[in-house]
Amino acid sequence: MTIRAGCRSQARRVAAIALVVAAYRSAVPARTGDTDRDGLATQFAFASRAVAAPDADRGRSLRNVHPAYHHINAWISSVGAGAAVGDFDGDGLDNDLCLVDPRSDHPVIMPVPGTGARYAPISLVPPEGAERAETIAPMGCLLADLDEDGVTDAVVYYWGRVPVGFLHRDDRVVGFETAAPARWFSNAALVADVDGDGHLDLVIGNYFPDGSAVLDTTATGPAVMQDSMSRAYNGGAKHFLLWKARAADRVRYDDADPQLDRAVAHGWTLALGARDLDGDLRPEIYVADDFGPDRLLHNVSTAGALRFELVEGARGVTTARSKVLGRDSFKGMGVDFGDVDRDGDDDIVVSNIASPWALLESNFLFIDERHPGEPFAGGWFRDRSEPLGVARGGWAWDVRFGDFDDDGWLEIVQANGFVKGSTNRWPDLQELATSNDVLLAHPAAWPHIRPGDDLSGHQRNRLFARAGDGPFVDLAEDLGLPAADVSRGLAIGDVDGDGDLDLVVANQWEDSQILINQAPHGNRALSLRLQLPVTPAPLRIERGSKALGSPAIGAVAVVTLPDGKQLAHQVDGGSGHSGKSAPVIHIGLGQLPADRTLPIDVDYRDRGGIVRHATLALPPGSWTVVLGEQP
Repeated sequence: MTIRAGCRSQARRVAAIALVVAAYRSAVPARTGDTDRDGLATQFAFASRAVAAPDADRGRSLRNVHPAYHHINAWISSVGAGAAVGDFDGDGLDNDLCLVDPRSDHPVIMPVPGTGARYAPISLVPPEGAERAETIAPMGCLLADLDEDGVTDAVVYYWGRVPVGFLHRDDRVVGFETAAPARWFSNAALVADVDGDGHLDLVIGNYFPDGSAVLDTTATGPAVMQDSMSRAYNGGAKHFLLWKARAADRVRYDDADPQLDRAVAHGWTLALGARDLDGDLRPEIYVADDFGPDRLLHNVSTAGALRFELVEGARGVTTARSKVLGRDSFKGMGVDFGDVDRDGDDDIVVSNIASPWALLESNFLFIDERHPGEPFAGGWFRDRSEPLGVARGGWAWDVRFGDFDDDGWLEIVQANGFVKGSTNRWPDLQELATSNDVLLAHPAAWPHIRPGDDLSGHQRNRLFARAGDGPFVDLAEDLGLPAADVSRGLAIGDVDGDGDLDLVVANQWEDSQILINQAPHGNRALSLRLQLPVTPAPLRIERGSKALGSPAIGAVAVVTLPDGKQLAHQVDGGSGHSGKSAPVIHIGLGQLPADRTLPIDVDYRDRGGIVRHATLALPPGSWTVVLGEQP
């Protein structure tokens, strides 16, 4: 009996070891040789230009903080750099930049450096509110047509007050508060037609609890941090500001109740994403939360009435819990959508803290593995970041998809770095991370993180590229990307108008960078600027990039390639952390002949919320399409 029991026990051990080995082999990414890396690297090249706010104080590296946060003031001061690219001056090109430079008190709209001094920089100075100016700091900027007049406006979101809209009026802007005065601590914002009524709403994700006094040096009340490293639900609220009406100098929004339970509503949000994943032209919302599970909200709203269903993935035998959609314990920092596997539906990339020899979590690359005709469900999204080679990154922030060499396969860029200094504070942070969660909410329990301290402050940003459907390889060092920028926001757009994608990198407490694409590939691309007319008009198609209407945020374009493969892309309204890409669809086509016409099907909602369809046929190049009435 003893021998048989021992054999059974040994057999169980062998089976368990075999299972672990099999799981490891399935998870470890395939390796790409140096020859493949060298070949990939020759497809890319970037020229860097520095950019800063005109009034940037280059000696500034800290914010004033609540007395309870004084010993961690470098941590509290670690966010606030952002960038948005778009067409502010109406010349039809995405050569305008809204820059949030922490060394300045106000964001600035300006021409992208190198594109001509077309107008003087415009500081976005908010109207006076209930809060003192010294207790407020801008965190990010959106460029969007808020009042539907065909001219680009802006939204700035802050720590210390509600977001402010800035309506573009000739050579000036007029600011207005988008909600009732309150102290919000917003780290994410986007525009999307959430309720399907045809108008762009604002979605705001807050970090510290609403009503806090994080930047008030005279505060005497309590101050809090997250109440868990993996299940923190004491953060700020999610706010859905539904578009209601426009007036001469403002747009009226309704702060609507999204009907979320507390664990969903009060995560510590750092990024938001909006993308229609089920085909009804109402965007699902992805919420990337620090210190706890991210949330994917299935949108089942109707005009004026919000309702969401929480979507979670399914766990398999070899799947770690934190690699399951909506069940992770990681530090969600950025999110973006793109068709990585070129199967006609969107996949999701999420950046987390994944620093080897430090806090080694994992980035996510959730692949939508639904079969045609199957219903939308979280269980079809499976994380493939490890076998595809993008699980490791660093202390990550924004993350972006983009086809920078126009070969038809998406690259992934990721911003890295936290606090730059010379004294390594990782041992202190690891000690805090392994302590009792009861202590975490109290700032006094945190170790000192002050000027001169370092937490992943010398990490290079990442550029993951691949040859066809093989694993990704990080080419950042090969391409000479800066070795030690502390980066936050990433914004993509064709800023120089040459037909390929450029990249803006917003850096924290140092100059930001414009990376101009100089790739020598010679591939072709299709660039679609889908717009809604300001007043009723017929369908209009113009070659080139033009400002003829308002960006059709949420519109879906399905392009059929010569081999019959269909690629679907959507016009994005600001998904991510603090970087906001241009609202243009860009599809790499490889060596497709210049005169080859491609069928394109476009679905969108008009100003009345009615779902419309347009059928186009266009060759490669840049095109502006006004989605008006059709014959």
